[in-house]
Amino acid sequence: MSKVIVVTSGKGGVGKTTTSASFASGLASRGHRTVVIDFDIGLRNLDLVMGCERRVVYDFVNVINEEATLKQALIRDKNDSNLHILPASQTRDKDAFTREKVGKVIRELRDNFDYIVCDSPAGIEKGALMALFYADEALVVTNPEISSVRDSDRILGMLAAKSLRAIKDYEPIKEHLVVTRYSPARAETGEMLSLDDIQELLGINLIGVIPESEAVLNASNAGIPVIRDEQSSSGQAYQDMVSRFLGEEVPMRFLDVERKGFLKRIFGA
Repeated sequence: MSKVIVVTSGKGGVGKTTTSASFASGLASRGHRTVVIDFDIGLRNLDLVMGCERRVVYDFVNVINEEATLKQALIRDKNDSNLHILPASQTRDKDAFTREKVGKVIRELRDNFDYIVCDSPAGIEKGALMALFYADEALVVTNPEISSVRDSDRILGMLAAKSLRAIKDYEPIKEHLVVTRYSPARAETGEMLSLDDIQELLGINLIGVIPESEAVLNASNAGIPVIRDEQSSSGQAYQDMVSRFLGEEVPMRFLDVERKGFLKRIFGA
């Protein structure tokens, strides 16, 4: 049975699109037919991160307005035939979204994919509410700073009250916490919140901790999901996150401060 997973947060710039791209790529690499949808009408960054911006002909709004079929709008990933992207529109209005029209697209996607990953805009405006409405599970992305965590707490309230599952009194959306841009050294000195602080404030299951890394920016600029950079700590952390989502028991990595040995302290190597 297919699942709809929303990648959401209250605050912008926390790494939702990076997480959506890597999460969807990771699922596809494990053999699951996966589609990732950009709900951020007007901005549209997912296609850039996925490296397919030049292949966009039709978009999500074209499908909703029946100006193109879903098959025409879906872009197959160049590196993985299990992965498809449904880009957002840069020129349309968010008013194109209605529950009925979005629901029709989601139902059609359920017939053809194992996982439907919804890359949500930040905040609680219409696009964000549409992205979470049909969700079965949610990845709540936050940075280790109080404003980001507070806004994520607000999103948890929306997931509990504004989704189809909430309205129909079905089993609640299963929530997972993803902490991005985490630095153990800065957390140790109190410059950012610790993982214990974040979990205490939000009270949901921690599924992934993505360390601060230049690899994320480099991958985005290259149009490659960072999960495919197997040498980087961020890529490995996203691989671990996907494994945990799929039910594997994988220990958390990159949580401890790297202590320099005697020679490193002397020579700075």
